[in-house]
Amino acid sequence: MKKTCLIVLMFACMHASAQSVFGYWYGSASVKNATGTANNYLLELVLKPEKGYVSGVLNYYFKNQFRSMLVKGNYDANGRLLSLYDITIPYHNSNAGMEIECKMNMKASLRAAKAGSSLIGLMTSLPEYKYTCTDLNFNLALNADASKQDSVLKAIREFKEENQVWTPTRADTLTAVRIIQRKVTNYYVENEYRKRQKQAAQEIEVNSKKITLDFYDNGEIDGDSISVFFNDQLMAFSQKLSARSIHFDIELDDTREVNEITMFADNLGTIPPNTALMIVTDGDKQFEIRLSSSLEKSATLKIRRKE
Repeated sequence: MKKTCLIVLMFACMHASAQSVFGYWYGSASVKNATGTANNYLLELVLKPEKGYVSGVLNYYFKNQFRSMLVKGNYDANGRLLSLYDITIPYHNSNAGMEIECKMNMKASLRAAKAGSSLIGLMTSLPEYKYTCTDLNFNLALNADASKQDSVLKAIREFKEENQVWTPTRADTLTAVRIIQRKVTNYYVENEYRKRQKQAAQEIEVNSKKITLDFYDNGEIDGDSISVFFNDQLMAFSQKLSARSIHFDIELDDTREVNEITMFADNLGTIPPNTALMIVTDGDKQFEIRLSSSLEKSATLKIRRKE
């Protein structure tokens, strides 16, 4: 009887966990019925259910802006439906000279599977903005490694202590570090790199032989430091991620079918794992890649050249 009760209790706990929206959610939002990276918003949502409601922090990157805000709403665990209200989002056709802000509501459905959980839904304008701002589709995946209770509570608590709204000045938009493509030597980093498993984050196809890479901290700046490898050759080590880019000009190796960029985590910052936003520029086309590395695995981007 005791064994039966224990099994029932375990299943109940697993079921409750699968229906929770607690944690770190990462992904993107895109303008409905539009294409191109210029219409993409990169999102990070940190949620903590309260008694009768849900609260948290929403961070987003859009064009040259990073913004962070408190959010609040409701979560229906039975229907797995999340609603967040009065979120300020810039109109997608805004420019540096004139930014138009929209107030939107966010509605999402929680989908849980063995491969992971996701929040999929739509951001819609409040009635007074409906003729200005277009709906946004979004898809956010749960980062289970980052969704530890202490990390989530710390992120929400510390927001109250600092205003993270950031509008870049000319100095902010300058590259923090510009790195020349050449092999450098750091025996410790190279030895540790060989011990870790490379994990494919994404594969892209580019037209140009010469591309650029820009690394930024993905979300809250928490002291993440990285080393970067190109085709297993160390190019830079102990580079601290921030809101200003670590910039690389890269010439691809035509003798290889696939070129690789690998992000090695020097540390995990204050909020594990070590995460970065990497923007790959191929002529007038850009790819926005999220990388997540730990002390066991190194995120790797695979790059192919179009025939």
